[in-house]
Amino acid sequence: MSAPVTYSQPRSLNVLLWHVHGSWTTSFVQGGHNYLLPTDPALGEWALGRCGRPWPDTVREVAPADLADADIDVVLLQRPREIDLVREWLGRVPGRDLPAIYVEHNTPREHAALTRHPLADQDDITLVHVTCFNRLMWDNGRCPTRVVPHGVIDPGYLYTGELERAATTINEPVRRWRITGTDLLAGLSEAAPIDVYGIGTDDVHRALDCPPDRVRGGGDLDQATLHRELGRRRVFAHTPRWTSLGLSVIEAMYLGMPIVAVGTTEASASIPAEAGVVSTDPDILAEAVRQFVAEPCFAELTGKSARHWAQANFGIAPFLERWDGLLAEHATARRAAV
Repeated sequence: MSAPVTYSQPRSLNVLLWHVHGSWTTSFVQGGHNYLLPTDPALGEWALGRCGRPWPDTVREVAPADLADADIDVVLLQRPREIDLVREWLGRVPGRDLPAIYVEHNTPREHAALTRHPLADQDDITLVHVTCFNRLMWDNGRCPTRVVPHGVIDPGYLYTGELERAATTINEPVRRWRITGTDLLAGLSEAAPIDVYGIGTDDVHRALDCPPDRVRGGGDLDQATLHRELGRRRVFAHTPRWTSLGLSVIEAMYLGMPIVAVGTTEASASIPAEAGVVSTDPDILAEAVRQFVAEPCFAELTGKSARHWAQANFGIAPFLERWDGLLAEHATARRAAV
């Protein structure tokens, strides 16, 4: 494992946010602030709380009924519905009565260049994209925008590549299909067997009409187990056609895995040539998988380059520093207005 992260810690703030993307939140809550998560089993996805995640003690679950009296410096929004929930639960309007930042994790769902963002007509909430590509594709209107790239906690160098297999991580690969490039796995599996990890992967081989020894669903594993299993495979395949840059491919680089990736969205800017192969040609991707599996020394060297790149470009410390700056900026604006 890498050395503990150190950086200058600003004043601790009270930040309200929802548990939406577990892996992203794991990074975000390392910042040393006080994080309030709405919790109510009756409200499902709108008040999930911690869900047993091993997050710091600074992450506290709060009942929605108790939020009206809570001292909150900044609210971090991630879905349009949360704007209404702040009004209902706190009796305050995000952006007007309470500093607010909206994190956009996804690419536009409809037209790639013409989709207007739900916050496009607001100028009092800062819209933060997780990739430059996302900011480029969304029509952000007059909403002020920033980009804060992903930051990932270093899981350590866990690569052995002992198994002559590829690995990938896709949640709900059958339902999301072409969006996540699930259909591409059949062709890639002709180059090497592929293990698919994530939610709803058990029947992926049936949907692809592939024998289970070629495409095998690995299930939804806890993060530590997943990292160990990924590191045993020779190469990581990143297949999404149209999703934001997945944290899974960054984690795979950290593990020391060589990467073979579909060259769409932010992938080409995030995976350099020394870390693997990025292409929009499925034949080139299949040949890259085949070569990495056939040449373990080449795979190991490429994986080490991928790890060095991830450490230099997706470190947790720069991620937290950027977020600390944004949070402090908004909290300061609130204090100045009071």
